[in-house]
Amino acid sequence: MKNPDDDARPHMGSPHADAAGPTAQTPVAGLLRVLVVDDEPLARLRLRSLLAEIAEPVSAVVGEAEDAAGALRVLQTQPADLVLLDIAMPGSGGLPLAAQLASQPGAPAVVFVTAHAWHALEAFDLDAVDYLTKPVRRERLQAALRRVAQRRGSAAAGAALAADEPVLVVSDRGRVLRVPLAEVLYLRAELKYVTLRTPTRSLVLDDSLADLEQRLGEGFIRIHRNALVARRAVRALERRPLPGGDADAWAVRVAPLDEWLAVSRRQVTAVRQALEEGDSA
Repeated sequence: MKNPDDDARPHMGSPHADAAGPTAQTPVAGLLRVLVVDDEPLARLRLRSLLAEIAEPVSAVVGEAEDAAGALRVLQTQPADLVLLDIAMPGSGGLPLAAQLASQPGAPAVVFVTAHAWHALEAFDLDAVDYLTKPVRRERLQAALRRVAQRRGSAAAGAALAADEPVLVVSDRGRVLRVPLAEVLYLRAELKYVTLRTPTRSLVLDDSLADLEQRLGEGFIRIHRNALVARRAVRALERRPLPGGDADAWAVRVAPLDEWLAVSRRQVTAVRQALEEGDSA
């Protein structure tokens, strides 16, 4: 039996670009032109519905495709600012498509929309703006759209692309997040998890401290077997009593939190050197 909605939706035997008037081919300030790529018709329909419910930032679906080949055909004739991209699809799949798009000048931003979380780190290596797991919630989709809009920047403000800012990709209780390195103050291992601290929030990470240390680079210093601190955040090194620790232990003061973290004896020299280098900079 024919579904009456079939005439209203694109047939995925061939890629489809929506007739969206002047917004389809011509960039409009503040409008995100979206291509939806998913082999499941219901998944595409849900994304369309969610996009229609989001008032800000404004978006318009300019096309749909059920696989990577179809998406490329749409993009040949229909520019897009954002591709909402499934990973597991017939053919080459979403990850190779994202890699191919990333190598092209003026490529659209990519937000992965998938049923599984295990490709998240690989997805961010491809410079994906976000990684959403199904079923997609409107609030998460809106947050992703805002990140895309931020990347595009405002022509009036001349904002730089957010992609230029170094970030640390971490897993916070199952959520994959991009945390700007400039915000990270310290990381501390506690029992079976790691706490990441910024000036405004604490994140509980599933990543190991050893793995994080390798990814953070020289901007961070190990002050204890259970803690890494941003060199720029170290403000003082002195002996002082610490809660639950020695009455006369070495500790560093972390700005702007004004928190004191324990320093192991073997790391005192390295921390003192970091402070001296900061003073001479």
